[in-house]
Amino acid sequence: MEFELNGQEYITLDNLLKHLGLVETGGEAHIRVVDGEVTVNGSTEYQKRKKIRLGDVVKYNGHVVKVK
Repeated sequence: MEFELNGQEYITLDNLLKHLGLVETGGEAHIRVVDGEVTVNGSTEYQKRKKIRLGDVVKYNGHVVKVK
C-alpha cells in the first residue's frame, strides 16, 4: 500500500492510520501505537504523533505502507 503526501511535509502517525482506514478512530490509533503494535522503518514506534515523512515505511496489523 502507498500513501502520497501530496506536497505536505509530513503526516502524523495517528492520522495516517486513520486516513487509510486501518483503524476506525483517532483514539484507536493512539492505543495501537502506545501498545507497540506499529513499526516505522523497522522499529517499534510509541509516539502517536510521530511525523511520518517521504520514504518512511509504516507497518501495522499485516499492512505495509510506503510514504511517497
